Amino acid sequence: MHVLRGLGRTMFDNAYKLQPNSEDLGTQTFQANVRVGNWKAAQQVATRMHKQFQDDRFQFWSAFSALLQANEPNTPEALRPILLKLGLRLIISTSAASLVNADRFYVHILLLRELEMYDEALSLIGTQTGQVICETSLVVDELRRDIVRLKGAIKEEGVRASGRILDRGDRNWLEFIAVLEAAFWDVTSTSESSEKPSDEAKASCKEQIQKAREVFTSVSEKDGPKDRSGPLALLDLEQRATKLGLSSDPSQPRLLAESYFSTFGDKTCCFEDLQPFVRFEGEELEKWTTFLESQKLFGTASELPRGINALKLLRYNLSEAGVTPELETARAEEYFRQYLAALPFGTELPETELQPADDLVILAAQAYVTLWKLTGSEDHLFAASSILEYALTKSKQSYRIRITLLRIYHLLGAPSLALDHYRQMNIKQVQSDTLSHLALSRAYIFSLSATGDITYMNECMDSSQVYMSNSQDTAEFIARAFAQERYSQIVDFITFEDRLDNSLQRDLMKIEHVRMRLAHEQHSGDLIDTELIELKFIFDRFHHDNRDFDIIPNFQPRCQPSFNQQTLPFGKPPSFGWLAVFLKIYIKVFQQASDLDESVEDKLLIGDRPKPSNEVEAAIPLNERLATRKQEEIDELTPVESALYDYAAAVSEWLGPYHDYCRPPPSALLAEAEKQKELKPGHPLKGLIGISNGVLNGQTKKDEDPPAVKDAPPSITAFFDDMRERYKAVLSGSKLATDLMHVITTTQEAYLIFCAETVRFKPASVVKINKLGGLVQSFNAIRTKASEVLTEMSEELFKIAEEASTREARESFVAASKSIQASSGFDHDFVLGVAKKVGDARKAYYDGVEKALKKVLKNHA
Repeated sequence: MHVLRGLGRTMFDNAYKLQPNSEDLGTQTFQANVRVGNWKAAQQVATRMHKQFQDDRFQFWSAFSALLQANEPNTPEALRPILLKLGLRLIISTSAASLVNADRFYVHILLLRELEMYDEALSLIGTQTGQVICETSLVVDELRRDIVRLKGAIKEEGVRASGRILDRGDRNWLEFIAVLEAAFWDVTSTSESSEKPSDEAKASCKEQIQKAREVFTSVSEKDGPKDRSGPLALLDLEQRATKLGLSSDPSQPRLLAESYFSTFGDKTCCFEDLQPFVRFEGEELEKWTTFLESQKLFGTASELPRGINALKLLRYNLSEAGVTPELETARAEEYFRQYLAALPFGTELPETELQPADDLVILAAQAYVTLWKLTGSEDHLFAASSILEYALTKSKQSYRIRITLLRIYHLLGAPSLALDHYRQMNIKQVQSDTLSHLALSRAYIFSLSATGDITYMNECMDSSQVYMSNSQDTAEFIARAFAQERYSQIVDFITFEDRLDNSLQRDLMKIEHVRMRLAHEQHSGDLIDTELIELKFIFDRFHHDNRDFDIIPNFQPRCQPSFNQQTLPFGKPPSFGWLAVFLKIYIKVFQQASDLDESVEDKLLIGDRPKPSNEVEAAIPLNERLATRKQEEIDELTPVESALYDYAAAVSEWLGPYHDYCRPPPSALLAEAEKQKELKPGHPLKGLIGISNGVLNGQTKKDEDPPAVKDAPPSITAFFDDMRERYKAVLSGSKLATDLMHVITTTQEAYLIFCAETVRFKPASVVKINKLGGLVQSFNAIRTKASEVLTEMSEELFKIAEEASTREARESFVAASKSIQASSGFDHDFVLGVAKKVGDARKAYYDGVEKALKKVLKNHA
């Protein structure tokens, strides 16, 4: 049972058929189908059990299984309403009413919503028992709100919410949202239909705004500093009214913001609360700035949060004219001086606590990053890394400081230090999906896998563990939720499982791992065939982007790009289009290098395949999809990656006919497979695929003459010349480590792609039998060009590595923060220690890539 459960199989069906009177076997059969997501079979088993044992629980199992089957992406549209009506009929016909408990009631209401029977659902909710359930169950009340919104009863819901806020003291933020939506409904409902709101609608809206203002003002006065809901709702109300031109007093938003700051300015969340509402201009901005200047108090521990919030808000509203190198330098120094002055407030705190002044040092570091963007000088990144490393000695658990440092170290070309900080954040479980992009985005650039250093490869594997355990764990949770009739949890579990199974970050890491593996291992048939099959599965997935970018602290002015955008390598993160392009590149490369075709793969592949996608594109033949070039996908690439895409397509198009000619016929491969099964029953077909190279039992694929040998397209050798020019341009320009290594590692990748594409033609016997001597001779010019360019890059990297950790480099690093060094521990000796650590990490990185280039050329000569 345990083995089959792990494989997603069930052995209970036949057992239950043989013993239909066993309720235990029936339950096990139902749960086994639940674990593998076979909702049709689960519904049939539950129906059979209800008929046999007359337990209403099984009727709800059957109804909910029908609903889940209806909501599966692969369920035909015409079948969906039939399944939903079946589920509803099962519930209505049961002897026990759905009002027995909240979860059964949830199933009933959910089916009515899916069938768009809103009046029936609201009528059921309006019963005395239904109202009691809504009062005690947040998930049912959320479902009720959704139905109200779908029915368009927004104003009625607003009246109800106002009563709950005033009469019952309800501070659920959803109630405040309901009042806000109702206040503007007369205007927003017409704007959605592209019609201009009438004067009557505007007048009615102003009246509703005034009523909402009275409700929120009453709440604010009653709660005082105990609750932020009322003041936040007032800010939101005034902002919406201003945007729609319905505000009677243009200064009201500022006055409310000042009032909010005066009351809640000592809370660390104040900046995040006010940020959406304080985008003032002109005179209002001047008054707001004057007010904040008066709040910059740092004399006591209780005043510190207020002073920090004032600095953040002042920085947020800086104008373009106010962001100059001179002013930013002064601000960075001011922020750091305030940080050093505030450190004594946290001296008594244990090491596990955060320093109350941490945000001040992050403000200083982000000011230095802005200086780097303005001037292009690495000195400002040196200063930022120094002060952040110092801050970590005082606040070891600060993940915000580590994230900021991680981004800076990537820019400086110290990926080993960046990875160390990522690991010290102690990322666990599902956080690996949401946060691993911090360290593993475009990880191929930072990897030294070609030298045998598999640190980044291992990190990809470690971060992928959550996906391996997800399916089994979540399936067990779903089975338990059915057993305990927690139906409202099941939908969340299924959604969670789907988002993890089809995570964009999961497959971005997979592509990075493939790129690193190609540099690390010999291009054998095992590597090519296994990766081909897995990448084809990924290509058919519909992906969810679960990555968390909001966790990256951002205290930059609104007139500037965010800190995330400023420090993001190449200004754009890999996303859906980037993944699609690299899948196309590597599927095509492995497809041509492999002996597998569709018929052979279907017969040799053992195990489960992913569920087929119902996307329209999935029905298009694979080769046609691989050849499709979409501009929105190309737009996500850097210019260097776009050049690699063109290069890989040219190589595949040129060599395609020769691969097709040399590939052994499927019948010969299948015959060899059967032969190996007889010799080694139960053993994998190792050594069969990918090494036959057109010679298998003396057979070749075709009797006709081989394709005429054509010279390589000029664009293939031109690619390496282009990379040389790009590399020289970076050296004479910014010299930013990520830009330089991006060009170098992509050139290395292009050479590895060529090697994978030509591995079939390495054996002399293949060349002789298939009469392809002229083709193989043409490879020499490409290899010579690639070797020449990579050797030149390697020699230059050797020089850069030598300069990275010299005494002069360390002195330059120390001098970058000389103006802010103090006697509190952040002095020359401390900064020198950071300089040595950073210099050694950069040298190791440059040395590693330099050695990798040489090793790749040697291994694939």
